[in-house]
Amino acid sequence: MNEDKRMQVVMGLIMAGGNAKGSSVAAIQAAKKGDFQAAEKNLKAADEALNQAHNVQTEMLTKEAQGEKTQVDLYLVHAQDHLMTAIAFKDLAKEFVAVYQRLAK
Repeated sequence: MNEDKRMQVVMGLIMAGGNAKGSSVAAIQAAKKGDFQAAEKNLKAADEALNQAHNVQTEMLTKEAQGEKTQVDLYLVHAQDHLMTAIAFKDLAKEFVAVYQRLAK
């Protein structure tokens, strides 16, 4: 993978992670206000962003399995860290939304 393509992948992972985390925050804020429809919409948006990142990772893993080595540097490590944080944040946001729904009943 050439350097430009690799940086596009790295930035794509960072952007997807950022979008997922932002949508997760929005889901919590909506649930806090009692707008559970918006909360669910934002959780779905977070899932879609994470699915995009998952597809990028799958492509990288496939190429690695085919013998095309991926340069692992601080950029890629940061992108993976950003993505894993977004995944954890989305999982917690889902729990927060459920708690707010329960409290609303």
